[in-house]
Amino acid sequence: MNTDLGIRVTFCSTVVFTLMTLGCGTGTNTGVAATQNPLVAQYVVLADQQGATAWVEFGTDTTYGRQTSTTAATTSPEAITILVAGMRPNTTYHMRAHLDGNISWVDQDRTFTTGPLPGKGSVSTFVAPLPPNLTITRPTPGLSPQPGVELIDVVGPAATPLLSYFVTDLDGNIIWYYNPGAGHTAIPFKLLPNGNIGLIDTNGSGSSLQEIDLAGNTIRELTTATLNQRLAANKYPIAIASFHHEILPLPNGHWIVLANTKVPYTNLPGYPGTTEVLGDFVIDLDADWNPVWVWSSFDHLDINRHPYLFPDWTHSNALVYLPDGNLLLSMRHQSWVLKLDYENGTGSGDILWRLGYQGDFTLTQGDQSQWFFAQHFPSLVASNGSQLTLAVMDNGDDRVVDSGGTCNPFFDPNPCYSRATLFDVDQDAKTANLIWHYDPPGVYSYWGGSIFQLENKDVEFDMTDPFNAESARIMEIAPGDSQQIVWQLDIGGGNAYRAYRVPSLYPGVSWEK
Repeated sequence: MNTDLGIRVTFCSTVVFTLMTLGCGTGTNTGVAATQNPLVAQYVVLADQQGATAWVEFGTDTTYGRQTSTTAATTSPEAITILVAGMRPNTTYHMRAHLDGNISWVDQDRTFTTGPLPGKGSVSTFVAPLPPNLTITRPTPGLSPQPGVELIDVVGPAATPLLSYFVTDLDGNIIWYYNPGAGHTAIPFKLLPNGNIGLIDTNGSGSSLQEIDLAGNTIRELTTATLNQRLAANKYPIAIASFHHEILPLPNGHWIVLANTKVPYTNLPGYPGTTEVLGDFVIDLDADWNPVWVWSSFDHLDINRHPYLFPDWTHSNALVYLPDGNLLLSMRHQSWVLKLDYENGTGSGDILWRLGYQGDFTLTQGDQSQWFFAQHFPSLVASNGSQLTLAVMDNGDDRVVDSGGTCNPFFDPNPCYSRATLFDVDQDAKTANLIWHYDPPGVYSYWGGSIFQLENKDVEFDMTDPFNAESARIMEIAPGDSQQIVWQLDIGGGNAYRAYRVPSLYPGVSWEK
């Protein structure tokens, strides 16, 4: 990788600042350097005063076209380090820094050449995870996808190490990735408001919350053991076994996380003897990762309602923060989305309603099979008073398909199917209306998936097809009845757990190309 170092800067009593001139005082090296991630550069900018701000523009030529977010100096003077990410492998990029302080300054053009993606070592041994095969199609001429980049979690076959956590541009080029190491997973990973990335690291010995920077450096970590100590110190009568499936960063700097544990029950109806029941907790962690609010499924749900895959009783998989300060919790093995009384950390934890089959709402369509079943990733499309519009990935496991039966994928013909759905929800009237759905023909994506309505009103979702191959498909569909495919990414070699469009790798920044 190319680096561009050796520029000197001087801070004088007159606060004259330049990267091009040597003057009084001592100099400091600055410039562009490589990081441990071959697709990420480190650009150092020297600021002359506290509060001065810097950012970097970059691209494959001197028109640049992309930029980082702005970073402010917290001391005076300060070397501001900006991680530049969003570049294709094996490519030379131009970049230059901008500084706004006592004076405004623009650096000269500098270059950085990215390295390769991980790949094969010797003929017989994989020394690094291999990227999956990615294919882009745009089937409908004249329709343009929502600008941005695609954030993707992939689960691959155990026999082949796979590059599983990455971001692509809309042409299918991998422009960022994270390798958690052999035997580790990073599901989920999310961009944070501070520009870092939050994830749950899971391995054979347990799980932990982690915050990393764009180069993959660990900023902080919270293990289950440490959280259990903090729960006990704060008089919460629970202990968790693992973090799983979801982190939800809030505007106030808190993280809300999912965790679980097993609780023994004796002689449940239909289950003689002792049954270890796996249930979920929702835990609010403050900015220092101390627990300040805890919700337990064991305190709020009937242990004897277990429609799917008991004793993995609840198997929650997603959280949504609502404008009224409460939470939605997607509980896959109950086929419910629950609204929890969170009230920004002051709520009782009561279940305010249960959306789904046998819940608190009447489905306008009347046909109970049109509910979502074993769902993933509800996301909030719109909120207006008591009216919500939710996007839900309807996986369809255990779907009610007739007067008494549920879908079983091993029957022939297979009655199971998966859908991307939008529901209008009236919280006061307790009615739900299926306003849009897309049913890819012949696809039963029995796990995983995510769904959003994008800014341009297209709906984007991903589905896996584990019965037929290690593959997945991400689709952007035009709104309304036309259901035209605007953009499609096919993944070969792995199943996508989540995939969704984000404006860029940086908070508050949108990349149009």
